[in-house]
Amino acid sequence: MNSKLNVLYEDNHIIVVEKKPNVLCQSDYTKDLDLLTMVKNYIKNEYHKPGNVYIGLVHRLDRPVGGIMVFARTSKAASRLSKLIQEHEMTKEYLLVCYGDLPKKGIMEDYILKEEEKSIITTKDKGKYAKLEYEVLDKKDNLNLVKVNLITGRHHQIRLQFAHRNCPLYGDQLYGKNDKKQIALFAYHLKFKHPVKDEIMEFKIYPKTGVWELFKYEA
Repeated sequence: MNSKLNVLYEDNHIIVVEKKPNVLCQSDYTKDLDLLTMVKNYIKNEYHKPGNVYIGLVHRLDRPVGGIMVFARTSKAASRLSKLIQEHEMTKEYLLVCYGDLPKKGIMEDYILKEEEKSIITTKDKGKYAKLEYEVLDKKDNLNLVKVNLITGRHHQIRLQFAHRNCPLYGDQLYGKNDKKQIALFAYHLKFKHPVKDEIMEFKIYPKTGVWELFKYEA
């Protein structure tokens, strides 16, 4: 077992793992070790597979964000998982801590345009439709613990939509306050139909250290 990789589930078709905060999903110009490579190395070493190992990346998390991710172990599984995501049939729920005042429950709808480093809220004719649902679970002083059901998956969507409403995420140095803390955004719940078996797969992990310790919750 690769000690750096927390494997939640695996079979011949998929592997579900926890992405640690500040780990890349896929290699970039920094050449830092990325999660896709870690998963490939795990499969290669665990099952003594020679040569290249196929692992399909079907969704992403921003580098500073931690949480649950599913990877495909075959091209067939990758295609079917991608279709689930495109048809909004994969449940992706997040926990976040943000500043400001929010109604107890709500829906955020905007149009988002991705630029070089950041995304911006724009008009319908320029951006892509972005939607999420949220519920405030707890509040401590000026901080809110929020559960988010992500309906669409736009670039920096959650971070941007909350910041746009004067509720930037704790530790978000791109869209929020420059407080040099670890961003409090975590993909805690993933639910989807298995791409081959007739089974519903469901996984949850709760973040427990750092600012999360301020809150008591069962999301």
